[in-house]
Parts: sequence; structure tokens; C-alpha cells
Amino acid sequence: MTNLITDRLQVALEDLKANQQYRQLPNLQHKGQYVMSEGKALLNIASNDYLGLGGDIELRTEFLNQIEQLPTAQIPKMSATSSRLLTGNDIQLQALESELQSWYQNATDKQNISASKSVLVLNSGYHANLGILPALTALPVKTLILADKLVHASIIDGLRLSQSKLVTYRRYRHNDYEHLARFIEQADETVERIIIVTESIFSMDGDRADLPQLVQLRAKDARIELYVDEAHAVGILGDTGLGLAEETNTLPDIDYLVGTFGKAFASVGAYIMCDEAVKQWLINHMRPLIFSTALPPINHAWTRFILAKMPMLTDQRMHLAQLSITLSQAIDPQHRVSPTAQHISYDSPIIPYILGDNARALTKANQLQAAGFYALPIRPPTVPENTARIRLVMNAKLTNEDCERLIQQL
Repeated sequence: MTNLITDRLQVALEDLKANQQYRQLPNLQHKGQYVMSEGKALLNIASNDYLGLGGDIELRTEFLNQIEQLPTAQIPKMSATSSRLLTGNDIQLQALESELQSWYQNATDKQNISASKSVLVLNSGYHANLGILPALTALPVKTLILADKLVHASIIDGLRLSQSKLVTYRRYRHNDYEHLARFIEQADETVERIIIVTESIFSMDGDRADLPQLVQLRAKDARIELYVDEAHAVGILGDTGLGLAEETNTLPDIDYLVGTFGKAFASVGAYIMCDEAVKQWLINHMRPLIFSTALPPINHAWTRFILAKMPMLTDQRMHLAQLSITLSQAIDPQHRVSPTAQHISYDSPIIPYILGDNARALTKANQLQAAGFYALPIRPPTVPENTARIRLVMNAKLTNEDCERLIQQL
């Protein structure tokens, strides 16, 4: 790299610092519900570990004891060493897919819904959203993708990679289904396929998509398919933790249901629930799957261990909802995403505390950290300009007293 380039990089980095947008990797040590930062124990309210399973020492001990009791030849490997299409398709991974499929089937059976889906496990939520849409649109079919304005960066990258002479995408205003309906009405007659893309719980605002309304839209036009990213809903919503689609009885009406293990599951990886033909198409055309080394079998063994417990974690989900409602209702309207909204129901454990400019968000984060809370500022471009915030995140291991102490600081 030439001195000219490094000099320009340095100037650009200084601009980030001047605008309070400079980011650095934190030096942290995790201890249960706390993180050690600069020698101080801070209660973690910035993690996506919604059920608090990631710091649960008893769970880890139970899992390791199970592993130790296995015959040596059956202990899961520490590395997959190649892609799934080569030698990475381990028995743990195949068992996980089968158990996820049963999870889905049990949920639909309880709702007296006749539905079936195949499951494909992927390396991460980012891999999933980056690769699924480009693979789905590889067919020579004129396609229009309509995505919520606030979908995750991984979906945006997947949209960009999908663009071609036959594939275009547009972004409808956040949760504005009249705007979405107009886009559908305006679609050219030559468009053969329309894919609506949304998150179920939005990662920065913490609000919900209206899945029943989206399902109604889908039913009005045979060209429409529905793609829902449940990353922030899996584990915390639904009778068995399968997400907002389970809670709203819309499971069979979603064509592509994506979930992740890196949040409430306290693990790593992702999955898609879809038709068997779609699964086989993705295996043959999804580049992040084809060209990535599979996750280590030991990780899939841990995910299976958590999955077996997930349907029984009802009390944790209820406590999480109660904490989240208490905190949400305590926030002054001037610091809410929607100042006039009535926060009387449960959306999610993600409660944004809006401050507007970057400097105020940094100052508030420092204040909270001084008070013993590991809270972080979220700034553009992660969120829109002038909406810098503290992303407060509840988890099921927090106590009512923890929540009250936090409210006092706000």
C-alpha cells in the first residue's frame, strides 16, 4: 500500500473521530451477566443474549459433562475442515436439521395447521441473508424484491448482489404496508415474481412487523412470496420459542423463514425453513454455503443441546417480557422512536433510548458505564442520521432490581 493511500486513510479516520463515529474493538472479559471493562464489572445490557444462556455456567457444565461421557469416537470434532459439500456434513449437523424440522412441525401441529418445511443450517445470519436472495433470484424470472427500509445490513447486501437485468428491488417505508401495497400495484405486468422481505423484530428499533397483514397481502397476489428474518425473535417469542411467526400463527404462510443461533440460542450459526425444492436449489446455488467451511460439529452439538431445552423456557420468556415492558414504559417520550406511541404491550427486549446526535449518545453511554451498566452508543450509519441512541437490551437473567436501577439512571 502506498503512502498516498495510508495518508488518505488516516485523514478519513480523523474525520470519523471528529464526527464521533470512530469505532474500536473493546477489550472485554465476560463473567456471567457482567463484562469486565477497564477493571470494572459492568452489568451487560448491550448483548443479544436475550435468555441469558451464554453466561450460564450450569448449562455449560451440564453440556460438557454430557460430552465427557461419550465414547471417544463419538465426541464431536472441533473443526469441520471443509464445506458441507465436501466432508463438512457431519452427523451433528444433520441431526440438528432434523430436530429443527421437528420443532417446526410440533409448533404447527399444536396450532392444528397442516404444514411441512425442510431446514437448511448455515454458518451465520449474515451468510444466510447474503446468499439466499441471490440464489433465489438466479432463475431467469423477472423479479421485484420489496424490502422494509430498516432491514439488516446483511439483507441489504443480499439485495445488492441480487440485482440484474431481470431483478430489481425497492424499499418501502418502515412497516408502512400502504406504501408496500402501492409498490405491488405499480409492479409492471411483466413481473412474474414479487418477494417481500422483512425482519420480524427489527434489530435497532425493537418493534415488530405485522406478519398477519403481510400474509394477507401475500394472499392477494399469486406472484408474492414472503421472506422473514426472525433473528431477534427466535427463542423469545412463541409458545415454544420459534418466533413471531409462531406467536401470530403465520408459520405456514411464510415462504422463507430465517433464524439464527447467535442471539437467544447463545450459540453460532443460522437456518432457513423452506420448501424441500428451495432447500435443494440453495445447496446448488448459494455461494456462502458452497464455498465456506462448515461450522465445527462441537458447535452444532451445543446448539442441539440448547434446542432441546428451548420449548421449556417459558418462565424465562415471561420474565423477559415483563422486564422489557417495565423499562419501555419508564422511558420519557422524548427518547422514544415514536414519541406518541403507547408502550403498553410487549414488542421485544430491544428498547432504544433515542438521543439524536452522536455526542449525546456517547455522553449517555459513558454515564451509564460509570453507574455500572455496559451500555453502548449506536450511531449512523448503523441507524439513520439524527437518531443516535443507546440500544438497551433486556435479558432473562436480569432481576427486577437491576431494571429499577437502570431506570433511575435514565
